[in-house]
Amino acid sequence: MRLTIQTKLFFSHFAAIILISGSVGTYFYQSAIDNLTQALQSRLQNSAALISHGFSIENLDRIRSPEDINKPLYKQGVASLREFVRANSDIAFVYVMRKNNGKPVFVLDSDIDDPAMPGEVYEEDVPALMEGFLRPSVDKQITRDRWGSFLSGYAPLEAGKGNYLVGIDMYADEVEAKLEKIRLAGMLSLALSVILAMIFSRFLSLNFTRRIVGVTARLASIAPDESVVPIDKQGDELIQLSDAFDQMSIRLENNRREIEANESDLRKAHDELEQRVNERTAELVKANQQLLDEISERRHMEQRLEELSRTDYLTGILNRRAITRMLEDAQSKVTSETESFCTILLDLDHFKDINDQYGHAVGDQALRHAVERLGNGIRDKDLLGRWGGEEFMIVTPETSLQEAEGLAERLCRNLAGSRVTTDGGSVGVTGSFGVSRYIPGEALDTCLKRTDDALYAAKRQGRNRIVVVSLE
Repeated sequence: MRLTIQTKLFFSHFAAIILISGSVGTYFYQSAIDNLTQALQSRLQNSAALISHGFSIENLDRIRSPEDINKPLYKQGVASLREFVRANSDIAFVYVMRKNNGKPVFVLDSDIDDPAMPGEVYEEDVPALMEGFLRPSVDKQITRDRWGSFLSGYAPLEAGKGNYLVGIDMYADEVEAKLEKIRLAGMLSLALSVILAMIFSRFLSLNFTRRIVGVTARLASIAPDESVVPIDKQGDELIQLSDAFDQMSIRLENNRREIEANESDLRKAHDELEQRVNERTAELVKANQQLLDEISERRHMEQRLEELSRTDYLTGILNRRAITRMLEDAQSKVTSETESFCTILLDLDHFKDINDQYGHAVGDQALRHAVERLGNGIRDKDLLGRWGGEEFMIVTPETSLQEAEGLAERLCRNLAGSRVTTDGGSVGVTGSFGVSRYIPGEALDTCLKRTDDALYAAKRQGRNRIVVVSLE
């Protein structure tokens, strides 16, 4: 059985498209699997590192045996671990371990049904777990033990001197469920690629052979006498085209006029073909430019949405969510006293009276005026954000408490020395400032609470002043 040119072209185009799309699809599928795995491992490792800051080594040292489960210290520690598990639905267990004679033993375990007792030795050989006593680590593959199958992350307690760690387990079926979604998406993408490849290959083969069939019919109409060279009806399109051309050549040798007429028709067909190619090329260029314009517009919108999610709509500075992320980032970078940072929390004095007396429009104007004065007064490395209402947070990286105090005093004077111009005159704006320094190792909320207490102390002392809280 001889295949037609159309069939051959269909299969060749189909194979080429499937090869290319399959290679690209396989690459993106594997990338998606790798990215998801890395994201899960990073989350487990970072969560373990975050939890590790909340434990006291002195308290953990008092929990040694199953008899200690009735101690308040044990109950309080287990309660905090279970609270974290409840807040994260895909987390199975959280636990604290101690290294005892080179083996990991349990101290705290969040499991409600079958918790490991204090002092119980964990018998499984997990290299990532042992590494977790020294540095943050995560399982490279699923770990199985008497509690089930998990992917786990570990982080040492900073003051544990390599003897304590926090571990977090995620059920293996949760990991597999996330991977299964990617696999399903990959299968759907493959099926769609096959369908599109068939449609596109069919279109290309038809489009190509249609011209061959058309040329064959044209030649046969010019030299219809098949007695000279009969056309092979069973051959493929090229064979039929060749037979028709032979018919035309033999007959045109006997009649120059017919040759000239056929040449004219052939030139016309060539011009039409070239015109169609040029039109298709122009359409492709136009479509490509439209696609580039759409991509550029989408990127612009994505950048705009990212900016709006980080800034306060009224003042244009960082919003509370963004400044909180900056605080967490600054906290994560603190490794010594010299790298610590200070927080300055300020509240505009009598702001409610401004709104009540002059209206909210003037109140908004006062907020923007305060932001302008504060922005001109802080340093390039300082961060300014709206904490809420008329409260503003300033983060000063790598700054001593004395430097932060001097900065707050300048800002307080600059704010008090300016006025907001309104249609009915001008309004004075002052602020009360609370200043505190982050102590390495403490919880971020503790520092923020200390700064907030300093702010309210400034208000109680008469406003338009600063209060500094020092623990040194």
